[in-house]
Amino acid sequence: MKSKDDGTNVLKEILKGALIVSCQPVPGGAMDDSQYVVGFGLAALSAGAAGLRIESARYVAAVRAATDAPIIGLIKRDLDDSPVRITPFLYDVTALADAGADIIAFDATDRVRPVTIEALAQAVRNAGKLSMADCSCVEDARRALAAGVDFVGTTMSGYTGGPEPVDPDINLIGELRKLTPFIIAEGRIRTTEQAQAAARAGATCVVVGSAITRTEHVTTWFRDALNEVYAPAPVVLAVDLGGTKTMASLVQAGEVLDTSVFATDRSGSPESWLASIVDAVAAWKGRYTAVGIAVTGAVRGGHWRAMNTATLDIKAEFPLEQRAAELLGVPVVAANDAQAAAWGEFKASSDRSDLVFMTVSTGLGGGIVSEGRLLRGVAGHFGQMSNATGEKVEGQICGPWIAVEAKRLGHAVEPKEVFAAAVSGDEWAVGIIDGVARRFARLCCDIQLAIDPSRIVIGGGVGLATGFLDRVRAEIAAIGPSAIPELHAATLGPRAGIVGVADLAITKQNRKSTMKTMF
Repeated sequence: MKSKDDGTNVLKEILKGALIVSCQPVPGGAMDDSQYVVGFGLAALSAGAAGLRIESARYVAAVRAATDAPIIGLIKRDLDDSPVRITPFLYDVTALADAGADIIAFDATDRVRPVTIEALAQAVRNAGKLSMADCSCVEDARRALAAGVDFVGTTMSGYTGGPEPVDPDINLIGELRKLTPFIIAEGRIRTTEQAQAAARAGATCVVVGSAITRTEHVTTWFRDALNEVYAPAPVVLAVDLGGTKTMASLVQAGEVLDTSVFATDRSGSPESWLASIVDAVAAWKGRYTAVGIAVTGAVRGGHWRAMNTATLDIKAEFPLEQRAAELLGVPVVAANDAQAAAWGEFKASSDRSDLVFMTVSTGLGGGIVSEGRLLRGVAGHFGQMSNATGEKVEGQICGPWIAVEAKRLGHAVEPKEVFAAAVSGDEWAVGIIDGVARRFARLCCDIQLAIDPSRIVIGGGVGLATGFLDRVRAEIAAIGPSAIPELHAATLGPRAGIVGVADLAITKQNRKSTMKTMF
C-alpha cells in the first residue's frame, strides 16, 4: 500500500512544469453552472492542462465525478468582518476535502481573519490533502511555510490594498523561489509570454484563469482594444509644469486641440502651482475625462519630490496625483517630464523597440522605455549621475553651462548664439560646443553599455540645436566604443511631454476600467 507521502510526491511530480487552468465562472454569469465548469475543465485537460483550480465544493464534486486529474479546490466568501475571501473557515476545508479536492487553497495574507493560517494548514493535513497558501508577499509565504503548507502561490499579490496592477508579479515568484521550490504562479497571467516568464522565474507550475475560461473578461479586453480604434478618443488635459513655464493642453489621440501657456512662479509651492493650473483651464471644464501632469523631478506612487531644487524647490514629498484629482475632479496621472516625453516619442513611432530618451536643455533629463513599458520613479535621471570629479553630469551638459562658459571667454550671449557662432566656425564657440558634445557622447556610450537600448532619442533645445547631433556622432566615432549607440532626433519637439503624459493618463483609465471585472 502506498503511503500518504508517496501520494504527495506523485502529485507534486505531476504538477511540476504543468499548466493548471482555473475554471471559475463569473458569479451570476452565463457560465455559472456545473455543466459549464465541467466542460471548461475537460476541454482544458484535453488540450494539455495537467490540473484544474475549481471554486466551491459543489463545482469540485461535479468536476471530480468527470475526471481524476488533480484539482485545487477553494471556496470564496464575502465576509462582513474580514477581507479574507478564499477558504476562510475550517468547515470549508472539510467540504472541499469531501468533494474530492487534492489540494486545498486558502488565503494566507496577514489580515484580520476568522481562522489562523496555522489552523487551516493543520485542517488540510488532517483531511489527508495538500495545501496551497495564496500569498501577497514574501512574508505571507514565510509564515505559511512555517505553518507547514505544501505550496505557496502568488494569487493575492496586488489584491490587499492600493491600486490593483495589471501585470503578473513575476518578481515575487523569484523571491519565493529562495524559500521553496514549490511555487504556484497565479494572478493576471493572460499571455503565453507571461506564463513563460513565470516559469523562468522559478514557478513549479502556472495557473491561467480568466484568459482561458472567463469569456466575459476576454471579451472585455478585445472590446476595449477595438474601442481604442473605433470609438472617439477621449480628451485629456495634459500639463507640462516646468521651472520657467507651464503648458496646459487638451489632447485627443495624440493631437493637441487647445493650449494655454503661462509663467511658473518659481517662488510658489505645489499648491499654488496647481491653483494656477486650475484657474488657467477653468474654461475647459467638462471637455476632458482625465488629467496627465508632467513635472520636473521624481514621481513615485503619485508623490512628487525635487531632484534639483534649483529648478523648482519642493520642500518635501507632495501628493500630486491626489491633490490634483481633488481640485480638477477627474483621475490624474503624474510623471517626470522627461519620462513623459520618452513615452510620447515611443508612442509617436511605429518602432516598438527599446529606447532611451534624453532631453538636453536647461538641464539633462531622460526616460527609458523597455519591452514596451515606461520605467518610472527615478529611472532615466541621467543628469543626476556623477562624473569623475563627483559633480552632477548635467552640470556641464546643459544650456546654462554653455552660457556661463561663453561669458567666461568674454561673450555674454545665450546658448543659441553660441551654437550659431560654432556653425560659423568661431573657434571659441566651437570649443564650447565640442566639449559639450564630447561629454554627452561619453554618456551615450555608457548608457548603451548599461541598458543596451535599440536607440537613443535626443530632444531639448541643446540636443536639437543645429549640428549638435552630428558633433556627438563624430565624438562617438572618435571614442570607438565596443557598443555604438544609435542616435535619433526627437520628432515631437516641445509637445513630447504633453503627448506622452496624455497617453499615460488614458492608459491608466483603461486599465482601471478593465480591472473592475477582475478578481
